[in-house]
Amino acid sequence: MIWSSVSVESILATIVAALFAIAGVVNLAGLGAVKQDFARWGYPAWLRLLCGALELLSAAFLLGQQTRVLGLAVAAAILIAALFTLLRNREPFRHLAPALVFSALVAANFAIRC
Repeated sequence: MIWSSVSVESILATIVAALFAIAGVVNLAGLGAVKQDFARWGYPAWLRLLCGALELLSAAFLLGQQTRVLGLAVAAAILIAALFTLLRNREPFRHLAPALVFSALVAANFAIRC
């Protein structure tokens, strides 16, 4: 089977969408240490909910061919804010690593798309 750039783009976008959907649900539900992390970083409780909603919105946009670029832009904005927060607060690499992986996947999707 020959892989076309469209199929690779769709597969990658679906993977990124799934990851952002999971992250959105985790943030909205406040699972694990999410609530404590946002409080430790000095953010209000509503910001966690906004982040979760934006992550779910990004995931939905990523699944549509016509809205994929918008989904990637929202995802990139979320990741810039997340990386800024993690670096500013000198979080350990175990917190930084997922954000870096997400960033690489979004960048790869942008590269394939453009």
